Amino acid sequence: MTTMQDKVVHRFESPFDLKSAQGAEGWEQMYPYYFLFSEENREWEDGMLWYQDGVHHPEVLYPFDTITHECWRTALGQYNSRIFAIPPAYGIEQRIVNGYLYIAAVPVSSEERMKERVEIFVRRAGHYYANWDQIFDRWKIKMVDLIEKLEKLEVPHLPRLDAEEVVTEMRGISAGWQLVEAYNAAIENMFVAWQYHFEMLNIGYAAFLNLFMFCKQAFPGIKDELIAQMVAGSELLFFRPDDELKRLAQLAIDLGIADKMRVARKPEEILENLRQDPAAVKWVESLDEIWHPWFYFSNGAGFYHHHRSWIDDLTVPWAALTGYIDRLEKGENLARPKQEILDRRERLTSEYRELLSTDEDRAVFDENINLARLVAPYIEDHNFYVEHWHHTVWWNKIREFGDRLVEGNFLEDREDMFFMNRWEVGEAFADMVASWASGGPSGGQKIWKKKVADRKRIFEALHNWVPQPALGPVPEEITEPFTVMLWGITTERVRSWLGLGGAVAENEIQGVPASPGTAEGRARVVMSSSDIGKIE
Repeated sequence: MTTMQDKVVHRFESPFDLKSAQGAEGWEQMYPYYFLFSEENREWEDGMLWYQDGVHHPEVLYPFDTITHECWRTALGQYNSRIFAIPPAYGIEQRIVNGYLYIAAVPVSSEERMKERVEIFVRRAGHYYANWDQIFDRWKIKMVDLIEKLEKLEVPHLPRLDAEEVVTEMRGISAGWQLVEAYNAAIENMFVAWQYHFEMLNIGYAAFLNLFMFCKQAFPGIKDELIAQMVAGSELLFFRPDDELKRLAQLAIDLGIADKMRVARKPEEILENLRQDPAAVKWVESLDEIWHPWFYFSNGAGFYHHHRSWIDDLTVPWAALTGYIDRLEKGENLARPKQEILDRRERLTSEYRELLSTDEDRAVFDENINLARLVAPYIEDHNFYVEHWHHTVWWNKIREFGDRLVEGNFLEDREDMFFMNRWEVGEAFADMVASWASGGPSGGQKIWKKKVADRKRIFEALHNWVPQPALGPVPEEITEPFTVMLWGITTERVRSWLGLGGAVAENEIQGVPASPGTAEGRARVVMSSSDIGKIE
């Protein structure tokens, strides 16, 4: 198998040399074996560059929450390697160290194999590009159907005696089996969501990547944001939740209830009072109309169960809402400058196009620009359908299964279920249902409470461990395109992690910028999206 050993210039610590975080010994038993570095696979694993996925999974992973990255490990990989045959890249491998996710890109190292894949990619991806809008329309229908199926999924209780209808309707299936079926259906639903998630995403990014690579070669020194601005201006569904907050802010001012929104109480309490206020009837009705789906929006990225969504915790949207009220009262225009964005897009595109010296280059540039603009809405909007809307429903549905484990005396609290991985929850349900069926006692009622208590202790200890940004050997150049574009892992960034990029001042923080520009003022460091609401 291919590794980076033959091109190594420097290396980070080997994952096999890392020790367990102090007080967290035994953390490995929380996670499935395939997420752990192993002696059986050491030769390959120790020859790869692994970097901590701080973009999607910056926090310690609850055992159950590993399902999100398990889903994308398979889905991302299959579309790259087995379906569209993206020429330079297979999938992304994953390992967990002291509770943190590390990932490694698996490159296509054979030039011959890469050439074989080009023809396949052009044919298969070309079909999607040629029919992009129609496929995206079908994709949205599939995702909404999947969400509705999840919403309708019933999580049965285990009654002392099964319903009379089991006999009179000759169902032939018990409530116990229906509970097992429901859990399996919920897990399957999550995996299918991620199958859909990557159906168009990788080839969408490939279109962006083609444009970026062309521009970097044709226009040396061009900034990333200028390339992005040549694609900007699409009408995006992803902005809709924020647009609805702006509309509600204006409506509150129009109805004369703005001050009632800003009282020093919890947003949920304020909303309850507004529901009783005759002056706020129209505002509350407007909120209820857009609640589903636009408030099914995660306060984080959707990957962690504890990053609750707006429907669960109004702290973040309410802070934005009252902030918009303040700005509107000062006379600010909150409308997105769509025409300005479009005008800048056309100006930049025209100016850079004129710099090209041949008709052939201009034709390639036009093709790349048009393709990137075509895929842009999906690149942004898929995130609302999957990580926000779907995952909001899914995490709350999973909590119902936690309730059943509490009812069966397997856990003390529904949230304790997240200290079990998905396989263990399935085992617990198998045990609980079998015990319910036989009438005999189950040792699981003591086993899982004990395990959860111990894991809570381990989990706290893992929070005290600071993950290294990367592990393993570093090649002379990092060129794998998805690593560079999606995670921002460049040769320069890795050199800075190694301390080869010059000294960093004590009061300086370096990282990956979310957007270009400069801001002056007090900087606040937020370690988790859960802390955003605490900012004063």
